[in-house]
Amino acid sequence: MLSGIWRVFLVKRVSRKCRQAGSCELSICVQYDHPAQYRYPFIKPASSFSPDPSSPALTRRPASSYDYIIVGGGTAGCPLAATLSRNYTVLLLERGGTPFANPNVSLMQNFHIALADISPTSASQMFISTDGVFNSRARVLGGGTCINAGFYTRASTSYIKSVGWDDKLVNESYPWIEKQIVHRPDLIPWQRAVRDSLLEVGISPFNGFTYDHIYGTKVGGTIFDRFGRRHTAAELLASANPENLHVLVHASVLKIEFDTTGKHPRAVGVIFKDENGKKHKAILSKRSGSEIIVSSGAIGSPHLLLLSGIGPKAELKKFNIPVVLDNKFVGKGMSDNPLNTIFVPSKTPVKQSLIQTVGITKLGVYIEASSGFGQSKDSIHWDHGIASAEIGQLSTIPPKQRTHEAIHDYRRRKRNLPHEAFKGGFILEKIARPLSTGQISLINKNIDDNPSITFNYFSHPADLARCVDGIRVVEKMLKSKHFAPYAQYDKDVVEKLLNLSVEANVNLIPKHTNDTKSLEQFCKDTLITIWHYHGGCHVGKVVSSDYKVLGVKGLRVIDGSTFTESPGTNPQATVMMMGRYMGVKILRERLGKAAGV
Repeated sequence: MLSGIWRVFLVKRVSRKCRQAGSCELSICVQYDHPAQYRYPFIKPASSFSPDPSSPALTRRPASSYDYIIVGGGTAGCPLAATLSRNYTVLLLERGGTPFANPNVSLMQNFHIALADISPTSASQMFISTDGVFNSRARVLGGGTCINAGFYTRASTSYIKSVGWDDKLVNESYPWIEKQIVHRPDLIPWQRAVRDSLLEVGISPFNGFTYDHIYGTKVGGTIFDRFGRRHTAAELLASANPENLHVLVHASVLKIEFDTTGKHPRAVGVIFKDENGKKHKAILSKRSGSEIIVSSGAIGSPHLLLLSGIGPKAELKKFNIPVVLDNKFVGKGMSDNPLNTIFVPSKTPVKQSLIQTVGITKLGVYIEASSGFGQSKDSIHWDHGIASAEIGQLSTIPPKQRTHEAIHDYRRRKRNLPHEAFKGGFILEKIARPLSTGQISLINKNIDDNPSITFNYFSHPADLARCVDGIRVVEKMLKSKHFAPYAQYDKDVVEKLLNLSVEANVNLIPKHTNDTKSLEQFCKDTLITIWHYHGGCHVGKVVSSDYKVLGVKGLRVIDGSTFTESPGTNPQATVMMMGRYMGVKILRERLGKAAGV
């Protein structure tokens, strides 16, 4: 499957030879210019960047510079670019393609297929942390909003206060997002059962439909509309000034360039490559206040800083990267919220749903749910390989014993499984504020490769204790009357479901099947992610409170890499809000409070 500039259609093409032979063949048709690919006139492929005849090695857009160069057209980058373009020229560089003509991004029913697609042009780039947990990074305009489960909920008021954001501007910035791409979900019966069971086991009160983060059970917003179509941060670019915004897709920034002749290094431009591998140079305007803003996500932003010479001196020297600024904190303090799921098989088909209901407990865990994925014939026969979301017998084999023969045997077994085997849904339990932290570090100088990523899940005992508390809540939910229509229970039902979940979850951690009497072991064995990792460029250590990189001029980082904890139950609302918020704040700093945004 290809996204971005290339869109692949499987079509039955009857060629002359086919007609002559009386047969037809299944072939791949690559459509280069799908009419929906570049929805807005300011979006172009990176190769369109105009050449500079005087520079054979690098190309430069002639006689032009930008007030802002934003690296990363993701969850924060898109609203930030749209806002800044109202008054200044902006170049937005995105390493992936566009989401607009990619059905695996646009359709909720293809959510799991988008994550399973690990081809080089997929909207999702898989990585495996050193902990042995499969994870994903977005690689598409719109970022994580293109591959996530769509749930939209704000951060708590205490979180906003702890970060030091202006309440009034925050409460203006959230609605700016919501009016454009957020919807109220229609609860399906599975989600209603989850809601009612949460209330029955004491996760109360019921707060109805709300974006607010408050204790109890609630229904949140979603970026999927009633037709199951996803609306991403890329659509926020519709609010931009098209005369001031230039968006390049398939533009991979290799490094930030600095002027180091002054007392402090100053960011002056970026080097990026286009979809053909050709290098280009984009220059920052010399006007006072012009900046390069890195919004490449919790992995991409610290990774780019390291490759650009900002980070621990010893690590940079190891890879012969010239040191621009020695900062031992770059890439440190990474966190990922541990997730454990329990699969609940159903006696009847369950309609597909992603997260709609959430239980916000006082135990430091959040309870959510999804349903209906993995029950379609297309899903079962899709070649997910080792990263299959449906079933994971292969994950019980230690990594060193995973031969090609074992993988192929696993795939063959999976194709023979009846799709009815996966009717049902998942109950998800997420640790709210993990105390376990890790880091990223370089393994080479290739921006396309993932760095080494470690989260050290459950290294802090409090995280494991909270996971056990959360699983006990789920146990009570499973025994409630509200799940009776889905499964036939007996006295051993919980233990059976826990064992089933141990076998079904996919990670590279050795399993202890039939050892579910220890919930601590269950938490460790069934550990996966919900893609809410954050950190690596913390405030006070890498950036200031206004997200300027410490010790460097003309450079900021604005995204989830600056977070010490993931906001709300699901962070996308606050990351998008942050892009809008900081865009308005920057404009007001340059233009005064009357800035027209």
